[in-house]
Parts: sequence; structure tokens; C-alpha cells
Amino acid sequence: MNYTGHILSWATFVPAIGAALIVLLLGLRYFTGFSKKAMDEAARWIALLASGASFAAAIAAWRWYQAAAPGLAVAGRSTGVQLVEKLVWIKPFNVEYFVGVDGLSISLVLLSGFISFIATIASMPWWASHRTNEMAGMVDDGHDDPHHPKHFSVRMVPGYMIMLLILQTGMMGTFVALDMFLFYVFWEVMLLPMYFLIGIWGGPRKEYAAIKFFLYTLAGSVLMLLAIIGVYYNSAAAQLADGSTVPHTFNLLELAAQGQAGQWAKALPILGFDFAKIVWVGFFIGFAIKIPMVPFHTWLPDAHVEAPTPVSVILAGVLLKMGIYGILRFNFPIFPEATRWAANAMAVFGMVNIVYAAFVCLAQKDLKKLIAYSSVSHMGFSLLGMAALTPTGISGAVLNLFTHGIISPMLFLIVGVIYDRAHHREIERFGGLAQTLPEYTGMMGLAFFASLGLPGLAGFISEFMVFSGSFPVFMTYTIVSATSVIITAAYYLWAIHRMFLGKVNEAYRGYPDLAWRERLTLYPLGAVAIFLGFYPQAILNSINTSLHALVRTIRVWS
Repeated sequence: MNYTGHILSWATFVPAIGAALIVLLLGLRYFTGFSKKAMDEAARWIALLASGASFAAAIAAWRWYQAAAPGLAVAGRSTGVQLVEKLVWIKPFNVEYFVGVDGLSISLVLLSGFISFIATIASMPWWASHRTNEMAGMVDDGHDDPHHPKHFSVRMVPGYMIMLLILQTGMMGTFVALDMFLFYVFWEVMLLPMYFLIGIWGGPRKEYAAIKFFLYTLAGSVLMLLAIIGVYYNSAAAQLADGSTVPHTFNLLELAAQGQAGQWAKALPILGFDFAKIVWVGFFIGFAIKIPMVPFHTWLPDAHVEAPTPVSVILAGVLLKMGIYGILRFNFPIFPEATRWAANAMAVFGMVNIVYAAFVCLAQKDLKKLIAYSSVSHMGFSLLGMAALTPTGISGAVLNLFTHGIISPMLFLIVGVIYDRAHHREIERFGGLAQTLPEYTGMMGLAFFASLGLPGLAGFISEFMVFSGSFPVFMTYTIVSATSVIITAAYYLWAIHRMFLGKVNEAYRGYPDLAWRERLTLYPLGAVAIFLGFYPQAILNSINTSLHALVRTIRVWS
């Protein structure tokens, strides 16, 4: 099909437009006498509509993307990249506004729009049958628990919504950017909103968690920036969108073509080491921090525990996926030979992530921290699958990004539900909740079983594909990693036993079951988790062509 629209730009910048509109209303308030309550309501509605519009644009992009189409051609070869928008942005530095999607990014664009919309709904106090404080800090019921985030204030509603919308723009832009400089701008755009969302609206240790998140991510960004500069100055000539020829390029598709043609063999060594391998490691560490990969994982549990529930939803559902995405977008196509060289190390790191984090989950007493470490474990599956460099393994790795992006937000929303009522997350203090909160128990069971990989639910097929794809290449690593399935079942079932079964704890007998706002967030995620369990082809049909072509490219170097 011929595409002349700007659907990816709309999906990316509508949230930013919403944020700008809220800022404008804040300015007008001083001249119009707009009441604080009216300002808060306006900010909520603008955020909801902007996030919903971005999600609608992401759905349109998903519908218009054709997996079998050749897409944009670079160096005489089709790339599969579609819905392209390209123009010169900063001519003196050869920077372009270049966006598009292929099989790797299209599912993550859809996921980003969906999870952002769910998180925005979760930030609303509407439709709730009881007043809560965990609705992104929008209300305060005066609870005296010292661990309760009483610093939340209704005066912060517009600021919260502005940060949430800017974060959504950064996330969407990261997945559609095909210029290295543009990618880096969007990557950095996400840093400050997340820092403030945790540092202002977070829990008792919010400052510590926010600073730790900022420093870890910034360290990775510095390495990534150095790698980008090195690649740019060692790249060959290319054409800009206006047809002019430039000596160096930030164009990711051009760089992939040059890397596959052996361009980096001409580069001078760095400190005596091969240029491609050093730069590969620089990119990899920068992205590994975001995964997060052991030993760079310690920022994640702190960030999750202190973040408000909607922010945890975005962090687990979208931000963690960007590390794997970055490796597949940068390391694999631009440095195929170095990727072959590092494949075994990636597999080891994946195995460590899977098993180590699963054992750590067994020791957790805080439900939210348990879910956080489970995310570390599940990201290891994607590392292992893509390290195998097999079609099944790499498809399973990317499918795992999507399925985990559905299941983990559901888990964090469920944690938020019980925290709203009990004002704590200690697993041992609950008991018999199945008798008093049956609907909540059912949703918790669905999310737990989907996460542990029960056949018929979303988590199963991605794990199965990762193990199937990696077993012929890394038999020992795969067998060791497979033991995590038993460990995962153990910590989830043990949590169910302590929280929901046995004698009812009378302190929690009068708690209300799910409210409408909670249903509006949990039920769509649960429905998708069930649907993908029976029909994973809904995602696989779109991602397989591009991913299998990427595997064939890298195998040329074997």
C-alpha cells in the first residue's frame, strides 16, 4: 500500500501536545481564576484523551503495517521498514527526523500505546468505589501509616499528568526512531519524567530510588553516546532525505548495510582492541542496564517498590523492553560479526538472570518486590533466546517482550489494589483473601499463572519458543534455565497459599472487591493474556519476517 500519512508522528507527539496544553492551562489559570479542582479535572481529561489518541494511532499503525511487504530499500536491499517519515532535521550534523517500523518495532509500538493508556486510566480516581492514595497520588484519605505516601497532594495533579505524557512521547519515539541521534534524544527524554514521577510521587524512599535509577540510566547513556559518536565518525558516505551526500551518517538502516558490508574493518582499533567489538560492548552495557541485566539490576527493585502503581506499570510493561530492543536494533544488524563473537556471553547472562532472580523471588516478603525480581528473571528469557541466533529463539525473545509487557503490568496493578486497601504489601500479614475478595483473587490467579508459563496463557508460548530455539545451540544453559520454571511456580504458589488460602484474617474482612477503575485496567490485560495464550500468531505473524531476516544476516558471519 502507498502510505503518505504521519501516523507514527501522531502516535509519538500527541501525548506531548497534551502535556503542552496542560502547561498552557496552568498559565491561563492565573489570568482566568480557574479553580484548582477544575484545573485538576481538566489535566486528567487531557491526559486521558491524549493517551487514548496515541493508542488509537498505534492501533492504526499496527493495522497498516504489512509483514510481507518489502518496505524501504537501502543499498539495493529491502529492509521491511514501513510507514516511513523522513526529512532533514539538523543539516550541519547530518541529523534526520527519520521514523518507521518493521517487525521488530511494530509490536512494541502497539504495546507502548496500550500500556500507556492503561497507566493513565490507573492514575484516575474516577469510577473507584472507595478513596485511595495509590491512584498516582491524586487523593489523600488521611491514613496514619508512616509508610503511606502522605506527601501525595492534589496540587500536583497537573505536574503528574505532564510528566506521564512526556514519558509516553519518549517511549513511543524510542521505538520508531531510525536515526541514531533521534533515538538518543527520545531515550534521554524518558529519563527526567521517570525521575520526577518516582522522586516526587513515590514512596518513603523515593529520593533514593529516583537518584539510583537516574545514575544507572545516565551511566548507560554515556556509554551509548560514546558508541554513537564512534560509529558516526567511522561510517561511510550516505544520502540525506533531501538527496545531498554527506561523509558520515546517523541513519540506522544505512549503518546496518555498511556494517554488513564490512565497513568497521577499516576503523582503527580502540586501546588496541577491535573497533567493532569495543563499540558493541559499549552499546550492550548501555542497553543491559535498562533490561536490567545482572549485575546492573539493583536499581529496578528499588524503583518499582517506591514508584506509584501506574508508574510501575509503565516501567515493567514498556521501559524494560527497551534494553532488548536496543540490542536488536543496534548491536545485531550493525555489528553482525561482533554479535556472533558475543553470543555465548549473552546466553550466560541470560541464564544468570533467569535463575538468580527466580531464587531471589523465593526470599521476598514484599509482594511488589517479588514481582519486580520476577521481571528481572523473565527478561533473561529474551537474552537467552536472541543469543541463540535461531529463528525460533529470536522470535520467542521478542514475543516474550510483548507477553511480559502484558502480564507484568497486570501484576503491578494487582499489587496496587491490595495496597490501596491494606496500606502494606507484606505477604505474611494477609490470609484467606479468597473468601473475602473473590474477584480480586481470580485476577491475581490469572496473572500469576500467566507469568509462571501455564499452557493456554500468554507466558507459555514465548518461554517454549525460547527454550526450543536455544536448546540446539546452548544445551547446558537451556537446561539450567529451565529449572527456573519450577522455582517460579514455587514462589507464586507459595504467595497464593499465604495470601489467599487458609483462615481469614479478620483485619481484612471488610475490604471491598475490585472497583470499576480497577476492572477497566485489569480486565483488558487479562483478556489479552488469554487470547495470546491460544493465538500467539497475532504477534508472531508481524514479527517473524523481519526477525528471521536479521538472523540470516548474522549467520553470514558464522
